[in-house]
Amino acid sequence: MILQIPRWPIASLTIAWCLAAGLPPVTVHASETYAASALDRAKLATVGVLEDTQDQRTPDKPGKILVRGTGFHLRDGYIVTARHAAEKHDATTGTIIEKQIRILTTDLHELPADLVGDSAFMDVVVYRVAEAHRAKLRASATFAAGDVLPGQDVFTVGYPMGWGPTMSFGHLGNTNTFLQTVDTRLIQADVAACSGNSGGGLFNDKGEVVGIMHAIIQTERDDSTAHCSRMAFAIPALLAERIVKSAIDGKPMTFSKMGIHMMAVKDGTKWRMAVKDVNEPSKSAGIQKHDIIIAVDDTEINDAAHLKNYLIERTTPGQQVRVKVRRIDADLTFTVTLAGG
Repeated sequence: MILQIPRWPIASLTIAWCLAAGLPPVTVHASETYAASALDRAKLATVGVLEDTQDQRTPDKPGKILVRGTGFHLRDGYIVTARHAAEKHDATTGTIIEKQIRILTTDLHELPADLVGDSAFMDVVVYRVAEAHRAKLRASATFAAGDVLPGQDVFTVGYPMGWGPTMSFGHLGNTNTFLQTVDTRLIQADVAACSGNSGGGLFNDKGEVVGIMHAIIQTERDDSTAHCSRMAFAIPALLAERIVKSAIDGKPMTFSKMGIHMMAVKDGTKWRMAVKDVNEPSKSAGIQKHDIIIAVDDTEINDAAHLKNYLIERTTPGQQVRVKVRRIDADLTFTVTLAGG
């Protein structure tokens, strides 16, 4: 599946969901940057997400394995992938999430996995392989603790254009960027990725998951459904881990809310965010309309997206946060007990 978007003001870009589709396999030699054990573990934990039907375009190749996306085994049979890599179009209801998918291990075991939970909001879904088949999942991956930094070494394992598993190596770029395809910040990485890498892990040098592959930007248009790029974007592990945990625990995912709407204003020479409208819980905490938001818990807030992602990734409903604001010429600090929703 390829998502075409209109021309952007700066350039004509195509956001290509990293959905099914390759580069020839890469021979990888361990280096001082990547330990062989980390590479092996990441590769063994990676699975392909298979097409749900035989491709009618290749009736002369009934034995062909059709991989549409990538995922990874977290633990205890739980498979994590991008939600759009497990969607299908229904003529009656539109795009729906598959209740069951088939995955392919690196040593070619085809296993069914049942839906556990998902977040369309964040493009993450969790499935689980039945206990009878879990012994065939030879390795598991773990989410990295803490956030990532620009320039950090990373690699990804996946099934680009149906081939794989392949590996691609690179570095992180902007770790706080945005696309219109998902309602959260994304991590940019300069790894080679194609249609088919979606849902795969973006790994650090220890083989830990720092992100879930989400999309690529292709700067050239063609008529092919196969798209590749070295500008890839991933859902941050900080956020993905919370979504996965909620799905496994069987609890709805709730995010913290301050109850404010913001607008851009100039504070001296710097553009900041001011409160346009204030509701609960910020209103009873003392925050007023036109207050300029300076920081939350000592983290400087530069724009509305920055505040939103801080609340999503680093707080939970009911938690108290310290909000520093500028009111006319005075800097004030208020304690807000976050709401949920």
